[in-house]
Amino acid sequence: MDANANANANGRKTRLTTRPARGHRHTAFCTIVPPHVLDKLSRAEDTSLADPARRTLEHDALQRTRRRITTVRGVPAARAAAPSDKPRRTIYDAQHRTSLPGRKVRGEGDQASGDESVNRAYDGLGATFELFLKAYGRRSIDDSGLPLNASVHYSEDYNNAFWDGEQMVFGDGDGEVFLDFTIPVDVMAHELTHGVTQYTANLEYFGQSGALNESMSDVFGSLVKQHVLGQSAEEADWLIGAGLLTDRVTGVALRSLKAPGTAYDDDVLGKDPQPGTMDDYVHTSRDNGGVHINSGIPNHAFYLAATALGGNAWERAGQIWYDVLTGGDLASDAEFADFAQLTVAAAHTRYGEGEEQSAVREAWAGVGITDLRAHVGAR
Repeated sequence: MDANANANANGRKTRLTTRPARGHRHTAFCTIVPPHVLDKLSRAEDTSLADPARRTLEHDALQRTRRRITTVRGVPAARAAAPSDKPRRTIYDAQHRTSLPGRKVRGEGDQASGDESVNRAYDGLGATFELFLKAYGRRSIDDSGLPLNASVHYSEDYNNAFWDGEQMVFGDGDGEVFLDFTIPVDVMAHELTHGVTQYTANLEYFGQSGALNESMSDVFGSLVKQHVLGQSAEEADWLIGAGLLTDRVTGVALRSLKAPGTAYDDDVLGKDPQPGTMDDYVHTSRDNGGVHINSGIPNHAFYLAATALGGNAWERAGQIWYDVLTGGDLASDAEFADFAQLTVAAAHTRYGEGEEQSAVREAWAGVGITDLRAHVGAR
């Protein structure tokens, strides 16, 4: 067990010592493919698999360092447009370079491009904007009409997609393990939700608060996909990144909210390490305290709540999660038990004492977080 990370059955933990100073806006470098997946892949004997993964890891490590420096210095506030019910999208072609944003290839209202990566990025940004607007009345990432920018064809054989604090960036994948990262709409929505979190609860990207940050992106990424497909909670696959893996990979996606730990089990990638309950909480200092791994626990809690309530998951369950994310009571260093208590309170505030509150409470109990009231506010 790592000395700087610990948790008990109800989700309490000692603080990681590498948190940024309080009061800063945390514009973490957030990628859809976790470092542990790329690290495993980089050690493959087949160089066609290992080399792109290693280059992606090196690139991402450099970007994380740059993002930390930017965060410490302070990030200038982006100038937003007047709030509108219409998105303002701009898609750029990075032309396999790493200089951003690249060449503008499609603006808001322009005709479709002959490049399907451009069109998928444009549509995905629109689908994310639409879900947040129609379900929650939110106008863009910052709720003030922030323009949505994205760059496609980033670098060469780049096995990731990321939100850099200002825009979306998509790699084409190596074609061996990963396909074009614009293919799954939930990947786009996941990364854009990091922006929503950045402008609201500003969850620190460390330990349990970082896992909550990742979980919020998985939750709303899945909800955007369900909204696009018109799926109910019962009909949804609850997978993140379905369609991203090539046929040579034994797996269906990057993560599963329905069954954490089952998204892939591959000779090269290894086995999906996500836990679904606190019994299997992973103690590590890697990946900022396991933010991509332990996010499986709050992910599964949302799945349990949403399927217990039924219907469209972006309605009651999604509304409760959104209320907590944006309500102002969620501390930037919140832990799982803190978030759980706030969801129970939010369910009561919006719906009263009824099935919504019961479903939320039982969902958290289902992942091993109980006796919530005893933990709220404990530091």
